[in-house]
Parts: sequence; C-alpha cells; structure tokens
Amino acid sequence: MKEKVQLFGRFLSGMVMPNIGAFIAWGLITALFIDTGWLPNERFAQMVNPMSSILLPLLIAYTGGEAVAGKRGGVIGVIAMMGVIAGSDIPMFIGAMIVGPLSAWIIKKFDKVIETHIPAGFEMLINNFSLGIIGAVLALLAMVGITPLVTVMNQAMSAGVGFFVEHGFLPLTSLFIEPAKVLFLNNAMNHGIFSPMGIQQVEEAGKSIFFLLEANPGPGLGILLAYCIAGKGNAKSSAPGAVIIHFFGGIHEIYFPYILMNPLLLLAVIAGGAGGVFIFSLFGTGLTSAASPGSILALVMMAERHSYLGLFIGVIVSAVVSFIIALPILKFMGKDVSLEEAQEKKDAMKRQAKGISGTVSEEASEVKGKIRKIAFACDAGMGSSAMGATVLKKKLAAAGLDGIEVIHTSVSSIPPDVQIVVTHQELAERAAHSNPSAELIPITNFLAAPEYDVLVESLKKRNS
Repeated sequence: MKEKVQLFGRFLSGMVMPNIGAFIAWGLITALFIDTGWLPNERFAQMVNPMSSILLPLLIAYTGGEAVAGKRGGVIGVIAMMGVIAGSDIPMFIGAMIVGPLSAWIIKKFDKVIETHIPAGFEMLINNFSLGIIGAVLALLAMVGITPLVTVMNQAMSAGVGFFVEHGFLPLTSLFIEPAKVLFLNNAMNHGIFSPMGIQQVEEAGKSIFFLLEANPGPGLGILLAYCIAGKGNAKSSAPGAVIIHFFGGIHEIYFPYILMNPLLLLAVIAGGAGGVFIFSLFGTGLTSAASPGSILALVMMAERHSYLGLFIGVIVSAVVSFIIALPILKFMGKDVSLEEAQEKKDAMKRQAKGISGTVSEEASEVKGKIRKIAFACDAGMGSSAMGATVLKKKLAAAGLDGIEVIHTSVSSIPPDVQIVVTHQELAERAAHSNPSAELIPITNFLAAPEYDVLVESLKKRNS
C-alpha cells in the first residue's frame, strides 16, 4: 500500500516538478508587480492572470500527457485542457492533472488499436488527423464535463480549507503532513495538493500560506540540531553537514532517515510543524509561489513583501519546538543504537521479507563483468539523488575509478542499462520494480552511508 501511495503521489508531483521554473517565474512577477508588490506596475502585472490561468495549467497538462504517451500525449493533453480553461474563470490545476493524462491514455489506446490497420504511406495523415479530431472532441467534452466537476471539487476544498482557517485548525494539518513527508510523500503533497490550492489563493490575496505547510524547513532543522547534541555514532557526526544541506540546500529528504531511526521523533516534527503553521497564520504570512527546493533561501525569495517577519519567526519557532521535544527523546527515550546498526538491522529485515539485496559484499561475488553505470535514485530524481550521486562520484574519483558513470534519476524511471542502483531503503521496493535486473543497494544515510565505501572497494575488485 505504501508503495502504491508513493507511486500515485510521484505521478501527481511529476506533472508539476519539471515546471517549477515556470512557477517561480510567475511567483517573482506576482511578488514584484501586483498592487501590493515591491514594484507595482499595472502593465507588467497583466501577465500574472494569463500565466496562472493558461500557461501553468497547459504546462501541467502537457507534462502529464507526455508521461503517459510521449509528445503525442502531451499535445492532445494541451488541446483537451483548452476546453477546461475556456469553461472556467479560476486556475484549473486539478483539471490539468486529470485531463492531461486521461487524454494521453485515450490517444494511446486509439493508436494501439489502429497501428496494424494503417495503409503504408498514410501514417502521417492518419496520425495527424486522429490527433486533431480526437483532441477537438475531448476539448469539447472537457469543457462541458470536466470543468463543472473540477469547479465543484475546488469549491469543496475551499470550503474545507475555510473551515480550518476560520476555526484555527490549520496547524492540525501537521498531524498528517509530517509523517507523510518521512514516507517520501513530500513532493506529492507540496506539488500535487498544496500548490494548486496556493496558486488559487494567490489569485485572490496575492500570497498563500499553503506554500509553507510542507516546505517549512524548521521542524527538520530542530531534529538535526538535536542529533548534533544528543546523537550517537555516525548519526551525530553526520548531522552538522545534514543541517547545512537541509536548511540552505532545501533537500528535506536528508533528515528523514534520522526520524526513521527513532520514530518517536515524529512527535517532535509534528509539534514543530504545528507551531510554525500557527505563527504563519498569526502573522498572515504567505509566499507568492511554490518554494522548491524547501530552502530558507527559496522561501525568502518567494515571500510576499509583508511576510518576512512572520516567515522568520515561524521557521525559528518550529525549529525550537522540534528541538526541545527531540532532545529528551534522544537522550533518555532513544534506543542505544547507532545509525549503522539501525541500518544493518533494517536491511536484514528487508532482505528477509522482500528478497532485496542489502549489502554490497554479499552480492559482489555473484555479479560478473565490469560495472560501467550506477544510478542514485530518489522520488523525484532531483534532490537527494543528485546529492548522493555527487558524494559517490567524489569517492569513485578518489579511488581512481574514473570509467564509471554515476547518474541521478527518479526511482520510478531507472534506465535499463544501469547495473547498480543506490537508493534509500524506503524506496527500495519501487527501485526493484523499476529496474529488476540491477543490483540494489539500500541506504539510510545520504551523506555518510557505510555502503559507499564498501561499494568502492567492491568496484576496485570487479573492475580490475
């Protein structure tokens, strides 16, 4: 079930993540040139509404369609999405997430049915006209069918959010946000749920707190600072580096293993997240667009001009609350176990339950031939995997293993020519399904996993 939820969340966030640059461009234009912006300019502000109501939904629809049926799927997704846009007065991000993949799936099924019936020489004619005709029909159907449905969904979500805001219950969202983040659903929540709601709120108020609910680095910062003081073994020694990567680099996945080591720390991040949301609500803090990655630097760049005080106080409060609760848990209630020991135990359990390889040394003797390509995989293929790939590249270079290519990729789309896959153990099942032929190395510590050194020593023998 966890794997299926991660896959669904990955699919939702996968439609938004590649277009984050466009969201940031829109957010900067909004922050600068609307009436309450830093440099109010009526002419430049004319771009804000078209970008949010047309450009961004079309990009999402294209990306979702392309993921299902390639460029042909992306094109028909955009065609159908125009019907949704034309029939609505509000930004239709949820509509784009529905129409883009659905339209692509329809054209993909159509192509499969007729592929053996196309006369030679008529391929381009039939492909172009089928795309145009089916796209036009889907645009009309989307206008009269999908648009009203999504409008009702938007109204229901707005009413639900309004209830939370009016009754001061918004901090309670941390009860599900923080545990879901640790299960690597952070991108799914931020870009699949909160971003569409936030953009609609920006249209109305010029800022939105929804962009801060998941992106706030405060709770994770408190956990890592507590490990710097009360951690043990490798967890303590790696925590200071993790603080910098998490807080300034915005890679929140770096602190997830520290919580998975001691699940009681969920209490700390939930309380810290709730405290931060309370302060953000109290000060009316909001961002003008999604902050990705969740770095304090990205939050500052996307903050609405009157939100800086509340932003800094909220992040500090959430970090302090998380730290105060985490410290005694680590000192008095935590198990006397190091990060390496915890990882060894979890990997052994996973190998027993799932049949997934857990250590390099056990598998090295069974794999023949030289290793030419290694992939570091994470949920989106952009954050922790890029960092892990960098660490691994440096270790390989230091060992003189220059002929090995190391890439970072999404755990759902690992290239078939990859021979070894390194990923966090929570994503190991998905990695095994994505590339069953590759040797799988689950880790728990992105910065200082002992498997890195074991892998390097193994590669020296295998590539000699």
